[in-house]
Amino acid sequence: MNVKNVEKEAVHAKVTVEITRAELEPSLNKVYLKVRKDINMPGFRKGKAPRVVIEAAYGKHVFFEDAIEEMFPDIYKECVLTQDMKPVGRPGVSKLDIGDDDSVTLVIETDLYPEVTLGQYKGLEVEKTDAEVSESEIDAEVERMAQNVARITTVDRAAAEGDTAVIDFEGFKDGVAFAGGKGEDYELKLGSHTFIPGFEEQVVGMSAGEEKDINVTFPENYHEKSLAGAPVVFKVKVREVKETVVPEKDDEFVKDVSEFDTMAELRADIEKRIRDEKQAGIDRAFENAAIEKAVANMTVEIPDSMVEEELERQMERMDYELRSQGASLEAYAQMMGGNLDNIKNSLRPGALSSVKTNVMLDAVVDAEKIEVTEEECEEEYGKLAESYKLDVEKVKEILDLDGMKGDLQVRKAARLIADSAVAVAPKAEEKKDEE
Repeated sequence: MNVKNVEKEAVHAKVTVEITRAELEPSLNKVYLKVRKDINMPGFRKGKAPRVVIEAAYGKHVFFEDAIEEMFPDIYKECVLTQDMKPVGRPGVSKLDIGDDDSVTLVIETDLYPEVTLGQYKGLEVEKTDAEVSESEIDAEVERMAQNVARITTVDRAAAEGDTAVIDFEGFKDGVAFAGGKGEDYELKLGSHTFIPGFEEQVVGMSAGEEKDINVTFPENYHEKSLAGAPVVFKVKVREVKETVVPEKDDEFVKDVSEFDTMAELRADIEKRIRDEKQAGIDRAFENAAIEKAVANMTVEIPDSMVEEELERQMERMDYELRSQGASLEAYAQMMGGNLDNIKNSLRPGALSSVKTNVMLDAVVDAEKIEVTEEECEEEYGKLAESYKLDVEKVKEILDLDGMKGDLQVRKAARLIADSAVAVAPKAEEKKDEE
């Protein structure tokens, strides 16, 4: 195989390769042996016709294109990967010529990894807020803890807001029972707004054993078209009324639900947990915003093939997640009123952004000469082993070391950008302070 010419421009390249008949011969024979079983030739049993007979009947170059396809991985490895360039995406053959001596000249086209001109990526000014925790947030968490240990008891009185009414019900439209409108021993939390608007309010005041017709109207946007906007009657019988008894939120309650002795200690711990969680989110947002600015500051041309590959990865991940939930990408597309192309197009801007980010971080890795130590690799092996509940040695067997090192380098590049960024107050707060 002989590389006759290489043309490179921006993110695309054309490599012209010449292959002699002798180099092509092994692949020609492989193709012949593979397809002859399906060829019928007069005077020969099916699959038994000699290659020379088939070539005489269909043309001496009948197997050439398939032979090129068969040996293409070797052609690509020897003639494209050896050039001073970094191909990406799926290569293709744009031109194939067969010479008088049966040599083949083909033009292989491929996209190239883009050249990046980094702009400012260190010392970027990025808006950042402080993590603040309100008393109402702490109150809500204390209330949640109290609700978790609340007792449910049956009471002999009329149902009130916040009670649970155990009911039998059946719905009728124009005097006819409709599908899905019947239930028995249904536990309805009054005030939860899980039923049609106006239903729960009419159950309030009913007692165990009481029956009542409840008139309501389905919302105009109700998913069942035959009931949307329709007035209906529910025949309801209350079987039981249950009261939720929430404990007093005092020091004794604190001792029951936590390792603390006083409400003050519990509230301080809740505040810290909420603050830490908020701060983690703020820090992530700060890093992401810094990276976005660094991406915006660079100059680069992204080849379409890199975006398409990222789209395929995202579609595969989405399909895997949906199938783990008993669904599929196709079913999801139909449910959303579209098709796979619609989903793909909706993901395209995010895929382009993801590719740009990765390209920028790779460029920072090169610019900063970021390396990964053996100790850092061992630490990552340990984290992954713990995460996947596997032995560390097993993780080392199944994990690509170079790939892991690349991921760690990119993470360090992202951390460098974030650590060097300068936090500034959000514009809205600045304006408020000025006022």
